[in-house]
Amino acid sequence: MKIRDTEIKVVVGDITDFEADAIVNAANNKGLMGGGVAGAIKKKGGKIIEDEAVKKCPINIGEATFTSAGALKAKYVIHAATMDLSFKTDEVKIRNSCKNSLKIADELGVKSIVFPALGCGVGGFPLLASAKIMAQEVWRYLREEKTEIKEITFCLYDKAAYEVFNKGVIKYLEHILYKLGNGPFTTVDAIIEIDGDIVIIQRSNPPFGWALPGGFVDYGESLEEAVVREAKEETSLDITDVKQFHTYSDPKRDPRFHTIGTVFIAKAKGTPKAGDDAAGLKVISLKDIEKYDFAFDHKKILEDYLKSGTVPCGDSPC
Repeated sequence: MKIRDTEIKVVVGDITDFEADAIVNAANNKGLMGGGVAGAIKKKGGKIIEDEAVKKCPINIGEATFTSAGALKAKYVIHAATMDLSFKTDEVKIRNSCKNSLKIADELGVKSIVFPALGCGVGGFPLLASAKIMAQEVWRYLREEKTEIKEITFCLYDKAAYEVFNKGVIKYLEHILYKLGNGPFTTVDAIIEIDGDIVIIQRSNPPFGWALPGGFVDYGESLEEAVVREAKEETSLDITDVKQFHTYSDPKRDPRFHTIGTVFIAKAKGTPKAGDDAAGLKVISLKDIEKYDFAFDHKKILEDYLKSGTVPCGDSPC
């Protein structure tokens, strides 16, 4: 598929065999190349790659640097620091290292770049989550930056990994491109009140964390229809007394895309239960919001809600 003038591909293969301008190493921030993708690159391209990387390191986790490609067919190796020597990684580190790899590629005048599944080797990060994070960063970069990159390839080591990445990259980007459009994207969220407390859900997709129930507005759907639908899908609740609270439009409120979100306050009928789109669900007191790691700007939304004077009496402050 294409985004603007850049071809996006997912393939099965050995990343060290590509004749691309640059291949990406899922690196640690010290530049040392032991096992996994790094070890394979060093084995075929030569220790000179590691020697150059070590001289340019350490770098911050989430940053990237580049070296020559030694005996490889590629021109450069871009070292994306997804972890330190503890081999622990997370969404933010993968997101930043992918973005910074693309920036390095453009600085080098690269036309073609090949990525492995960042964070999924010794980092142990889930394949599908990595695919979606990298797809989000590629989408954002190609939409927002002036780039000369003409081909971005995701190289997976076997058919099973390919199937996961094809779903998480190509199918996901096609959904964004052909169903959601060019943005800004319209979203809705619900502050669902139950006996003075509120319902929050744990996200199963990146960006991870706790959040208010909500999601994207479908074509032909009103904001009110969308928030009722999303609340039902994510919490199994039928919401009533739906009232608009506030609209949030900071372009940086969502790390994936530019979204404009309208927040509603509502009552609920039924027993809350996490739907297929949620990894978990809780009914919490507003006095406990500091205990949770919220995605997007949802902590600010709840703080605004607390200050608004519309909070019902219960266990939470009035």
